[in-house]
Amino acid sequence: MAMPIIAQPPETARIAPQDGSPSHRDGPQRRELRKRGLLIAPVVLTIGCFLALPMAIILTYSFLVPATYGGVRWEFSLEAYRQFLFDRDFIDETLIFNSAYLEIFSRSLVLAIFSMVACLLIGFPTAYFIATRPGATRTYWVFLITLPFWTNLLIRTYCVLLILREEGLINNTLIWLGVLDKPIIMMYTNFSMGMGLVYSYLPFMVLPLYANLEKLDFRLIEAAHDLYATRWRVLRWVILPHARPGITAGCLLVFIPSLGTFLAPDLLGGGKRLMIGNLIQLQFGSSRNWPFGAASAVILLVAIMMVLILYARHAARHGESRG
Repeated sequence: MAMPIIAQPPETARIAPQDGSPSHRDGPQRRELRKRGLLIAPVVLTIGCFLALPMAIILTYSFLVPATYGGVRWEFSLEAYRQFLFDRDFIDETLIFNSAYLEIFSRSLVLAIFSMVACLLIGFPTAYFIATRPGATRTYWVFLITLPFWTNLLIRTYCVLLILREEGLINNTLIWLGVLDKPIIMMYTNFSMGMGLVYSYLPFMVLPLYANLEKLDFRLIEAAHDLYATRWRVLRWVILPHARPGITAGCLLVFIPSLGTFLAPDLLGGGKRLMIGNLIQLQFGSSRNWPFGAASAVILLVAIMMVLILYARHAARHGESRG
């Protein structure tokens, strides 16, 4: 009796496709995608936990109702944004325009611009001086610039208070020299707050400027002088174009934290001249109006984002013109 013959699949049918087939290419591509996903996962997780999630909480709170003893009630409301511009009358609840919070934002903006310009005027010559020193001594100069960061910002701000007060270093020196008969009042003014901001954030201007000026080929300056260029033309056409990225980075690093600071105006402004940071801190503290504090933070965030967008557009136009 003959045994049945079972048909076997051809041996070539069980062999994996060789080079050029789609399934052969998918394997390395999947592994590459998986590897890229694992590499960017920590970045995505960090941004999500420490940036996107807090921003989402602040934005959500700004549309809620304040609870009696702090916190929020989960009821949708636009009262926090209305409160920024209008007060509600106690009798007929009509809306009355109130510019108090706009004045606080305007003061913050003016002081932030003042500190940015003052830091640039002081920081640019300082960075240029360091960049033109011999290489062996530059490290010591940079060390001196970063030295204030070794102490607490609160202590540094108190030092400014000791210098500017009526019995402080400036008034005592001017009286001793015979320039003044009586001390001038500098404390608890916009000037004292501006000086505190300049002193606090000056290193943020010097360091990026120094990083740019250090890479400048100083033979270009010598060549410009050989071509009878004046000092102003050398600064205008040789040094400033090279230092522009550092100037932009330094201005942003000074302007943004100055706009939202609250320590300098609290100590040097005496709590009478509020800035945005003080306003937000009060709402989350003694005022217990968390939604309005969150709305103020959102408005501040939008203002900063507008500055960054303007900078990005300016940088893009500048890149196109150079390209």
